[in-house]
Amino acid sequence: MAHRVSGRKLSRTADHRMLMLSNLAVAIVRFERVRTTEAKAKEVRGVVDGWITTAKRGDLSARRKLVSSMPLEPIIVEKLMSELASKYADRTSGFTRITKLGPRLGDAAPMVQIELV
Repeated sequence: MAHRVSGRKLSRTADHRMLMLSNLAVAIVRFERVRTTEAKAKEVRGVVDGWITTAKRGDLSARRKLVSSMPLEPIIVEKLMSELASKYADRTSGFTRITKLGPRLGDAAPMVQIELV
């Protein structure tokens, strides 16, 4: 039984999973649209929504929290704090949209496109 167990393992170790989700979230913020598998998209939307919610606070503490979660991406932090925070100022949640694309040719994995609304 899987009572009170959240999240998908995605056939990876915990460290690999966290880095993969962080990299995917950075790609979504950078390009505002990414094509990936359905399971990864459903997991990463929580990361992206959390980053945007933190950026909407707009204070120094929020900036430091974002920098600590992606230390090598100062351009992404600046984009979150300036562009995306003002873009979603009137929106409380639901900053991403997942659109199904169909199965991948190689292994028939369900592919989706995740984008910022």
